[in-house]
Order: sequence, then C-alpha cells, then structure tokens
Amino acid sequence: MTSTRERQRAAARARLEKEMAERAARARKRRQTQAVVGGGVALLLVVAGTAWLVSSLIGDDSGTDNTAQNASTVQCDWVEIPADQRSPTTKDVGMPNVEQSRVGTQTMTITTNLGPITARIDKSAVPCTAGSFTYLAEKNFFDNSKCHRLVTEGIQVLQCGDPSATGKGWRDTDGTGGPSYRMAEENLPTDKRPPYEAGVIAMANSGQPASTGSQFFIVYGDAQLDPAYTVLGTITSGMDLVKEVAEAGDDGAFAEQAGGGHPKKEVVITDLTMTDA
Repeated sequence: MTSTRERQRAAARARLEKEMAERAARARKRRQTQAVVGGGVALLLVVAGTAWLVSSLIGDDSGTDNTAQNASTVQCDWVEIPADQRSPTTKDVGMPNVEQSRVGTQTMTITTNLGPITARIDKSAVPCTAGSFTYLAEKNFFDNSKCHRLVTEGIQVLQCGDPSATGKGWRDTDGTGGPSYRMAEENLPTDKRPPYEAGVIAMANSGQPASTGSQFFIVYGDAQLDPAYTVLGTITSGMDLVKEVAEAGDDGAFAEQAGGGHPKKEVVITDLTMTDA
C-alpha cells in the first residue's frame, strides 16, 4: 500500500509537471504571437517600402516629365504699351499667350506681289519672337502692308512689318508702326563676325533694350550692325526678289535719320504665315 509520503510526492510531481506544461504552452503561444506580430510588421515594412519605392519612381518620372515639359516651353514677358503712349501707327490685336513652345522649327512664308519669300525659324533660339510672329500672322497683322524701308549703303537691308505702311499714302509712313506690345531681344549674334550676314532675317527695334515689335529686316548683303537685334532665322528662298528691289534703289526718305528710304520697287506683303516644319 502506498504511504502518505509517496502520495504527497506524486501529487507534487503532478503539480510541477502541470505547471511546466502550462509554462511551455504559454511560451509557445507567446512565440506564436511574436511571430505573427513580427511577420505583420515585416509585411507592413515591405508594403510601405514598396509603396515608397513606387512613389519615388513615379515621382522621379513625374519630375523628369515636368523637367522635360519645362524645358519645352518658356515664359515670355510681353510688355504692353500703355494706351497714352500709343501712336496712330500702333495696331492693337491683343497679346500672345505668356507660355510659348521652344521645340521644333517653323517655316515663315512671306507672300508678296513679287513672289514668295521663305525663312527657316528655330524655335529653340527664338521661342518668344517665333510665338509673337505666329500670333500676329494668325491675326492677319501683316496682310497688305508694304516693306517701307530699303538701305543700300553701309548696311544692305529691306525692312518690313510696319502695319501702318498700307494704302496709297503708305510712303508717308515714318516707320514707327507695330503691335501694342514689345518684347525682349533673343538670339543676339554677339559671337559672330559679321553679326548679320547675307540671308539673315532679323528684328528691328528702337535701339533701346526690350523694344522689339513686329518690324523685321532681310539682310541681302553683309551688314555691319551692332549685335543688338534678334536674329529670327535664315532666308531659304526669295533672296533674288529682295535683290531686285535693292537694285531698283530707294527714294532717300530716311537718309537724314537712319539711312535709306522707301523702296522704289514696291513690295506688298499680301499674306504671312508660320507653319511647323
């Protein structure tokens, strides 16, 4: 028969084994919980990291696109001429959009009574001037205007783009006509000698910075001018027409001011267009 002491020892062992089993069960449960939590945290970190990476990549792409977009356009600072400073020769057709493209090339076609004159325009060099010409052409700004000035000595240029040089009394023009806004000069040939060689089409201005309007001149012989005038582009056809006008001479109307005069052989711009090339 089992003694009382042995029964007590057996009961103590049973309690110890039960307690150890419970401790082991709690330990397993604790490890399982930690594993689940740890796995969840790891998964969360993976998800978060993936989301960050995707976001970063998208952000980088977006940034690249924005940079490309910014590189493809430019903000043009048109300066509107106050109403009280405009003259009767000012033609108000509003102003172009501030943002202009600087990508690609355009063909300027100047249709005249003598035939067409064409020029190649690089928008990366003159985005604002090209944008202005495109806008004015769409407004028929140049239609029926006449090239009002020819210079045959010192510099050799035919100047056009004055909207007031129209009608029978066009030879009375003082050459001050233009749109109701001005713009800054672009693409100045400061590193070229001569700055304005034959075949260049450039913008006239008043001699003051940021005074470029709509008037332009075609160089038919090397012109020793200060590099202060925007080089708009290069004539690609029609130079023979310009030289015919030059050979006919001028009336000397501007001899005392800026040289030259109205061309004796009349040049009428019937249409001017700007098309993507």
